[in-house]
Amino acid sequence: TLRQTYISSSELQYIVELSGQHLLPVPNTGDLTTVSQRLKVLRDRAHAWFKFDPHSSKTISISEIRHNQETFLTDRHFYFWDKFENSATIIPVLPKPSQQIIERKWSPETLHAVPHSINRGAFIDPGQNLIAVLYYVDGEPETFYVDLKTLDSDGIHPVAAGWTLFLSELLEYDNDNDPIGTIGTSLKGCGRHIVLQRLYVASGEDKNRYRSQLQIWDWQHSTTSSSVLNHAIRCPAEGPGDFCFLANNRLLVVMEDLKLYSIEDMSQAPQLLACFLPPLLLSNTQCIFPMDDIEHGAQLQMQARQTMHTPDPTNQLLCLTASDLVFIISTRIFFDLDGIAVATPIPWNRWGPSNTRVLEHPDPFRCKIHVRSNRVLQTFDVGLTRRALRMMDFSPLAVTNSRGLGRVVKEPSTIVIAKSTDRSGVSLTTSLPYVEVVSDRRFAELQNIWLEKDRICLLNTFWELHFTPGFSRQLQGRSRGIEVIDL
Repeated sequence: TLRQTYISSSELQYIVELSGQHLLPVPNTGDLTTVSQRLKVLRDRAHAWFKFDPHSSKTISISEIRHNQETFLTDRHFYFWDKFENSATIIPVLPKPSQQIIERKWSPETLHAVPHSINRGAFIDPGQNLIAVLYYVDGEPETFYVDLKTLDSDGIHPVAAGWTLFLSELLEYDNDNDPIGTIGTSLKGCGRHIVLQRLYVASGEDKNRYRSQLQIWDWQHSTTSSSVLNHAIRCPAEGPGDFCFLANNRLLVVMEDLKLYSIEDMSQAPQLLACFLPPLLLSNTQCIFPMDDIEHGAQLQMQARQTMHTPDPTNQLLCLTASDLVFIISTRIFFDLDGIAVATPIPWNRWGPSNTRVLEHPDPFRCKIHVRSNRVLQTFDVGLTRRALRMMDFSPLAVTNSRGLGRVVKEPSTIVIAKSTDRSGVSLTTSLPYVEVVSDRRFAELQNIWLEKDRICLLNTFWELHFTPGFSRQLQGRSRGIEVIDL
């Protein structure tokens, strides 16, 4: 029978396990382990997530970080941009013996490549030994530049097309009395692509004067680009939206809707592939979709070969936060586009309910969330002052083979929106299955959390009274350590 054939074949079980965990085999690994050994490793690692022990951890000391700073962790390196000091810092967090270790702090003077320049942020990619610094020159606040340097030496990056990336479209003034003003910037990258988003106020009498512009570079082949996206923003108070890479040739832009673009051909503007309508007006959106586990460069391909498999970029989880809600979305919907007309927006009831699970996320500043591959890590309130962790696994095999570990959620769930008048009465029913495990440890507060391939990292926050001359006492949050929970 078919079942007996499956049970007697390690190769067939291995193929099913890879598919069920949304992984792709990497050929020519040179690995001598048997298929049955690889199968055991895959299954053991999958179930290790449901038995993670938050009480057993290692703490890495870091220099003090003010509360609410933007912090990142990728490729076993922690980095952050200090908006108060105008500096950048990167430190290793228990790196693997085989990987390059980078530990540096850049002062404003070190980051400045041009006299009288003012930094607006930085993007760091340890896997490519890259730091991209965004800045403008004093007196020219609307002309931005991006310098490309190596993390370990500050020299020009060996595969970069040049030292500096230049904007192809400059924002122009209609008149001197009604100037344009940039009010927000965001710099992200993936593989050979770097994207700058600018939120600005256009000149003129139009009440809808708020705009978002995305400039996309292939930094390895050209310092200029014709790949630009412009969007009008209906209500600036709702935030500028966000964007993220899906694989290495697709870009998802979230404004009033979710627009999927191809950025394969950099000689032209991004090509719209599909438009997905959300169930309600999104506000304060943030996209979370880590790409460092997915192949997007020679170095990451080498790492994937060493691990025998790599995540399938077409079948992962995207986390989209929108005020007090979290949309956990299967990315397969963004790759299975057969029969979809580009000019026709896809309504929520066609794409959303079966490919999504909506969760409550009451306070993004207090409750944190992260996603990687098919897993989601979220903090939630326990009482007034404590937090707990919950792990959710959305892979098909986790749901069917949980072995009694965790709570299996297959039935649809409904969230009724009643907090704001513009969304009052809206209900969202979604049904993407998952398995959930809740930890018994309680935390006072966490500034950030991250899922990595084989561990969990927590950035703790401590509150202290600070005395400032001329001011009253202030309660300020500081982070001094990263907890690492290995699986």
